[in-house]
Parts: sequence; C-alpha cells; structure tokens
Amino acid sequence: MASKVLDGGWGWVIVVASFMAQFLAYGSPQSVGVLYPEWLHAYQQGKGLTAWVGSLVAGVGLIASPICSACVENFGARPVTVFSGVMVAGGLMLSAFAPNVEFLIFSYGIVVGLGCGLVFAATLTITCQYFDKRRGLALGIVTTGTSVGAFTYATAQNELIVLYGLDGCLLIIGALALNLMACAGFMRPLNMPGYYLKQKAALERTTEDQVFEKPPLGDLTITGGSTTAAPEKILTVKELLVTIDAKDLTTQTMKKKGSFFSGLDIIKVAKEKQQAYSRYINSISEILQDQAMVAFCIGVFMFSLGAFPPVLFIEDVAQSQGLIEEVSLIPLVSIGAIATCVSKLGLGILVDIRWINSIYLYAFTMFAGGVALLIIPITNSYVGLQILSATVGFANGNWSLTSYITTKIVGLEKLTQAHGIVMFFGGFGIMLGPPVVGWFFDWTQSYDLAFYFSGIFVLLGALLLTLLTIPCWNKKHPENDRPEVHYTSNCDKVASVA
Repeated sequence: MASKVLDGGWGWVIVVASFMAQFLAYGSPQSVGVLYPEWLHAYQQGKGLTAWVGSLVAGVGLIASPICSACVENFGARPVTVFSGVMVAGGLMLSAFAPNVEFLIFSYGIVVGLGCGLVFAATLTITCQYFDKRRGLALGIVTTGTSVGAFTYATAQNELIVLYGLDGCLLIIGALALNLMACAGFMRPLNMPGYYLKQKAALERTTEDQVFEKPPLGDLTITGGSTTAAPEKILTVKELLVTIDAKDLTTQTMKKKGSFFSGLDIIKVAKEKQQAYSRYINSISEILQDQAMVAFCIGVFMFSLGAFPPVLFIEDVAQSQGLIEEVSLIPLVSIGAIATCVSKLGLGILVDIRWINSIYLYAFTMFAGGVALLIIPITNSYVGLQILSATVGFANGNWSLTSYITTKIVGLEKLTQAHGIVMFFGGFGIMLGPPVVGWFFDWTQSYDLAFYFSGIFVLLGALLLTLLTIPCWNKKHPENDRPEVHYTSNCDKVASVA
C-alpha cells in the first residue's frame, strides 16, 4: 500500500462514512433510556427484567468484539457493514412487533447489539487502514458518531413516539438504519481481506500432491505501513484461521492420495492446532499476571457496572420522583450524550500532555462519576438532574482512554489480546448494571438504594485502580513510556482492537 493514500484524500470520505455508520447504528441503543419507560408501560413487566434489553444491546457487542474483529479481518469492512445494516435494521423492525419483553431482549438486545458490534469493528478497522499520522484525530471524529447519534435520536424518538406510537417509532428508525448499506458503499478496501487471501492461495495450488504450507508471518499480516514482524510473536486470529484452513486442505489432499499414514498426519495436525491455541491461552494468562492490567480490568468492570445504569434509568428517575411530568424537549439522555462527546475529545487532548498520568486521569473520571451517582437520589430539582447527567456523561467519555492505557501497560505486541480482555470486562459490567439497579427498584420500590450501591461501587473501583497502580507497586510500566509511536507502527494491530 502506497503511503500516498494515507492521511488524506479518500480517507476523509471514509471518516464521514464511518461517522454516519456509527451515528445510524448506535443512535437508538445509546438513547435507549427514552424507550425504557415506554416498554415498562407497554409490557407491565418488572424493571429488572425490562432493563436486560438496554444492558444487552450495549454489552453484547463489546463481549463479542473478538468475533466481530475476526469477521472484519477475514471478509473486509464493506461486507461486514452491509450485513450489520441488515442486523440493526431487522432487529429494530422486529422489536416493533415484540409480543413480550423476552422477545424484545432477543430482537433489540442481542440482534441489534451484535449488529452494532460489527459496525464498530468495521469502522475502526477501515479508518486505521486509511490513516497513520492523523489516526488519532480520525478515530476521535468517527467515535463521536455514537454520542451525536444518542443526542439526536433521544429527541427524535420522543417526537416519533408522540406522532406514531412506540411501534411506529421503531419501524421508522429501523428503516433509517438501512442506510448503513449506503455507508458501506464508500468503504473502499485498501488491502485484500484474509478470506480472499485464502481463496487466492487455494487457486494457486497447481497439483494435488502440493502441500499448502503456512506462508511467512509477513505474508499473513495485512498492514497499513509497517512490514516488521517478530518471529516469536503470538499467532493472531487471522493467522490462526489461515493456518487451520491450510492444514485442512493438506488433510484433504492426503485423503485423495490415499496415504497409508493419513491417520497419523491428522493426529499431527490436531496436535499443532492444540499447540497454537495453547500459546494463545498462555499469552492471555501472561497478560492477566500483570498487576496494573488486572487493576485496570477491575476498574473498567466496576465503572461500567455502576455508571451505565443512569443512561437507561435517568428519565424514569425524573418521572418517578415527580420532577417532570413528561420527557422534556432536550432529554437527560441527550445532555449526557453531549457531555460524553465533549469528554472524548477533551480527554484525548489531555492524555497527550506528557506530565498527565493516563491511569490516574481515568481514575479521576471514575471518582467524579461515583460522586454524581451518590448525589442523584437526594436531588430535588430537574436542573440538578441535568447537571448530574452531564457529569456522569463526562465520566463515560473515559472509554476513549481504554486503548491508550492498555497499550501503555502491555505494549503493542499484546494489544489485541489485552484490549479484548478489557472490552470483555467492560461489556460484562454494562450487561449486569441495569438489571441490578432494576432489581433494587423492584425490591425497594425506590432508586435510592440502587444509586447508592452504584456510586459506592464506582468509588471503590477508582480507589483500587489508584492504589494498585502506584509506581512503587508496579515499576514495570513507567508513565513516561509514550505509546503514541506504537499506534502508528502497525495498522492491523490497532484495527484488530475493534
């Protein structure tokens, strides 16, 4: 890939297309708090059960991020975005005909959630391929699409519900999500995806007795610039897939030849597969032996579990406390989305300042969010809830720091596996948070205890993250090790984080 195409030209078209893709996909899921009171009224189910809809649509995509990333690496961003458009639009339209909450959990929570995960992986991957020096700016613009979508969709869904009802609202936003296919049309690939590489390699087999050998590591990796590779590097997902398919072709060739030792060869292939996966598992265990990494995973989990519920429950809190009769023209969800958008850009600028410790900056956002959660139950005015929504929204912008901190802790070589672990903990916390708060309400008929629990949980996470990453405890990763050079050294490494 020529360096001339990077950092400009068609790359900015990719940025706009990716921004719109995240806007269309995440607009409704990020503003699901507007739909939550409507679902409570329509289905008359407990708040804990109904909360699973919002928690799954936000958490499933994060937990499945390694699978979504593998799909993008093997089939390319354009086909995956087209398929995700079908999933997101189909899930939203199916939700309009949901007979009960259980069906809604599947159609909106799982189907739409997985579609959003595919969009996230595809947009970040294609953006990384087109940008090198300006990659941080490009990714910052693309990821703000979720926050802008949440702000816009929160107000739009309110108006659509008034005009066409809940079912009509879901059908209309589902139809809008079909425009994801149009966004995919602009995602012109720079590199051949892994699936096509395997097909090309298979076509180049000229004789039946030719053994398909695993190519060098440099041939397996599709990079946006760098061609360097460590010989002892852990196998990537793409490399594993190519290797497994290659060995399957070898086994088939042996069967066609009727080799007497085919059974022994199959056993050998199985052992090699087992060794490849064992090396991958060992790399995961090595990452989890790092104290700073474990502390960060715990912090992300505790913050996600405690700070995400306000996104879903804040409108219901205002109505249940009698602070507002109906949802205002600018909902609390929209205010939080605006604050999150500003936070993503602001924290991205702050973290580039050399004397600012990125881990402590993340812990500070956790502390601010935890204090805001503790104040929500004692707030007696709608203006107060607006301020607290903005505070929690600003704290939620710390998601933009996760890949930066992960790279600082483990380095670029283990970034793919490490960031997958972090996303798993974050997605697991997001999935559990709203149901836990809903169950607290069903038990006490009040949100007070639930928000006290969430606030204390987040503050405890901030304290643990701060204490466990004190330099004297972990001298392996000094703060002055600047990771920004690593971000531009290998596009696939950063892209696979999606």
